[in-house]
Amino acid sequence: MKKLLLLLAAAMLIAGCTSEFYKHDSVFKTNDHVAYSWWGYDKTSPTDAKKSAEQGWWGKEIPYIPAK
Repeated sequence: MKKLLLLLAAAMLIAGCTSEFYKHDSVFKTNDHVAYSWWGYDKTSPTDAKKSAEQGWWGKEIPYIPAK
């Protein structure tokens, strides 16, 4: 019975996470983004920064507007 409850709790947790996950069209923007995220993040180069800006890896920039 304990195993069943644990399995049910795990399934509910996973279901909650995936409901938000599927609202997005993708996790990674391009294959270059995948390669950078998996292997290249510890040695970022100017080329990586250029690819990031050109391919829009990090989404749209939202400007900071201070409160009045």
